[in-house]
Amino acid sequence: MIAQRIIAPPRPGNLRSARVASQQRRNRAATMCAATLWRFFGLLTVVLALLIGYVMLISNLTGLDYAVAHAERQRVALQDETARLDDRIALLRSQERLAAIAAEFGMKDAQQYAIVNVPPEHKQSAPRPRLAWLSTFSSLGTTR
Repeated sequence: MIAQRIIAPPRPGNLRSARVASQQRRNRAATMCAATLWRFFGLLTVVLALLIGYVMLISNLTGLDYAVAHAERQRVALQDETARLDDRIALLRSQERLAAIAAEFGMKDAQQYAIVNVPPEHKQSAPRPRLAWLSTFSSLGTTR
């Protein structure tokens, strides 16, 4: 009988190139993993930036809404105060009140009317400064 010959598995032709190929596969796998992580964190950064921008816009809008409400309350308060002051002015200008105050001071209606000429006041002119012309020499040494 013929004995079966055991053939050894073929060895790679160049052991160094196989080692380099496996190293390249490991490096490529690590690079792909790192690229995936970078893409994930980049996308996460963009989403967070958009979310923070949205929150900032909403907070600004809320602040403006509070400012408008405050201005509206202030406007209503000013309108109420203006109405009260207008009523008070009308009360103080009323003829009945003025007649009562005049009677209190002993005033009465005039019996005789006269036109009186009042001489105009003489305004004393301010004394003219005597050294005012010296200020013109202060700008001689400067350039503009």
